[in-house]
Parts: sequence; C-alpha cells; structure tokens
Amino acid sequence: MIKAYAAFEAGGELKAYEYDPGPLADHDVEIAVDYCGICHSDLSMLNNEWGITKYPFVPGHEVAGTISALGKHVSKFNIGDRVGLGWHSSYCNDCNTCLEGDHNLCSSAQGTLIGRHGGFADKVRAQATSVVALPEALSSEKAGPLFCGGVTVYNPMVQFDLKPTAKVAVIGIGGLGHMALKFLNAWGCEVTAFTSTEAKRTEALELGAHKTLNSRDSEELTNAANSFDLILSTVNVKLDWASYVQTLKPKGRLHFLGAILEPVEVSVFALMGAQRSISSSPVGSPAVIAQMLEFAARHKIEPEVEVFDMTNVNAAIERLEKGSPRYRVVLKN
Repeated sequence: MIKAYAAFEAGGELKAYEYDPGPLADHDVEIAVDYCGICHSDLSMLNNEWGITKYPFVPGHEVAGTISALGKHVSKFNIGDRVGLGWHSSYCNDCNTCLEGDHNLCSSAQGTLIGRHGGFADKVRAQATSVVALPEALSSEKAGPLFCGGVTVYNPMVQFDLKPTAKVAVIGIGGLGHMALKFLNAWGCEVTAFTSTEAKRTEALELGAHKTLNSRDSEELTNAANSFDLILSTVNVKLDWASYVQTLKPKGRLHFLGAILEPVEVSVFALMGAQRSISSSPVGSPAVIAQMLEFAARHKIEPEVEVFDMTNVNAAIERLEKGSPRYRVVLKN
C-alpha cells in the first residue's frame, strides 16, 4: 500500500489516503519520496481549474527521492539511486516526437498527477524513461522544484539556442522567475527583471538580475523599446502584452511559461514590422532535464525553498496559495 494525501473534492482539504498501486509494471520504477515541491499547477489541479481533475486526487510532481523498486525490464537504475520525477510520468517512446528526443511534446505523454496519483505520498511510480538521476552536488531538499519550474525556464534557453550575449528580461519574480534569473545569469546573459516594488527590485538583483524595470511605469517601458532579444513571462495573469512586445528588439521573442487563461491580445503589426514572435513551451524532455541538472550542479544553482513536513501539507498549500513564499514550498517525508 502507498500512503498519500488526497483531496476528495475540488478545493478540498488533503486527507490521509492509502491505495494499492498493484504490481509494478515491467518498465516502471517505484520511488521512495524524500521531498516533493508544491507548484501552482498542483493548486490548479486541486481546484479543478482546468476541468480534468479526477478525485480522490493526490498532487505532487516535483519529486526527489530514491529508487525503492525496479520493473523487470529496467536496467538504467539501481535500488537506492537518488532520482527525481517531474510533470510527466510516462511517454509512448515510439512516436516521431519521442524518437527525436522531444518526449515532453509527446501527445500520449501521461502527467504524473493526471489520471494517476502524484508525489504527496511516501512512494510514487513512473516509467523509468521519465525519471532522471540526481547529480551528487544537488541536495534532494532543493532538487524537486528543478524538475518542473527549473526545466520550464531552462528549456527555452536550449530550444532557441540562446546566446550568452543575449539581453533577456523576466516578467514575474516568483517560483519560476527567481530560477530564471539564476539560470540566465549563469548562462552569461544580461538579465533584466520587470518588477513592481522596491522590495522585489532588491531581491531580483540579489538573485541574478543585472537591471530592473518598473512594470507599472509606462515611461520606463516606453524608454525600454527595442531592448530585449527574449522576454520570459512566468506570470499567470493578464498584462498589457503590447507594451512588452514593444520592448523587444527586431526578431525578439515574447515567450510564455505561465499558464494564462485569457487570450493574449497583441497587434500583428507590432510583430510583423520587426519580425518579432510570440511562443510558449512546456517543461522539458528527460534529456533536457538531465542537462539542466548538470548545469545547475556546475553553477551551484538551487531554488530558494521553504520546507514543511508532509504531515503539514495543508498549511504548506495555504502558504503557497495565500502567502508569499520565498520562493518555492517543499514537503519533506
């Protein structure tokens, strides 16, 4: 039996829950969960904001732990290996997308907490392909958020062949944004943070930004016209996107990482005249996750976390939902 914490209705309190996972599939592994991060996607699923949640629902897709059991066809891991698991728990491994190495774009990929139970538990199972070994230099306590938030901000750097000489801005200095500042700084880019308060400005500079821009000052945005090669938006709220597009250089890109539910309103002429573009991307493939972890270990990049005992899961969720954690909340078994 696996002991977990589950919600039984949309927005419901998480309660102790046990379930029988059945026999371990031949290509799967079982992970003893040491730590599991809480992401805003967990909250969205908990509240059924996307209309796909099935109850009882066990959240958790930022797992760091050790291999506790192996399917009979798994050879890439040994019992006791430190590993992590992110948004996806399996792929088809046969489609062109998977064969080209873009597993995260596989149309048959399964989410770790969609149609199955996630990592708010003592154990979790997943296909071995979706599980990635942890470098020795990374602590398990802080590794979990890298498997979702970390790779989400790192993936576009790889996909768009970001140059270390690029000028990059980040919108939203929170759970995703603070990791983006760290990765971009280590990549070699000139990093600007869009901020709205003096406190956020100071924090952004400490986290790796070289400059800040007041996002509430229309004059500052106007003066920043044609400044950035890339803007990463990590927020999940509607903003005046046209103003941000004007701060892009010719061929610049506004890239969405936060899940905004409202349509993005931008004039085609604002894009066409300078050959600008708008794009988005989800997490990353296992190969990109492994590369990201190696880069993080080499440059000593770790998310800033607040740790709660797993038994205090509801207090941890309330901290994320109603508070202002610095910057990721992590559960500990």
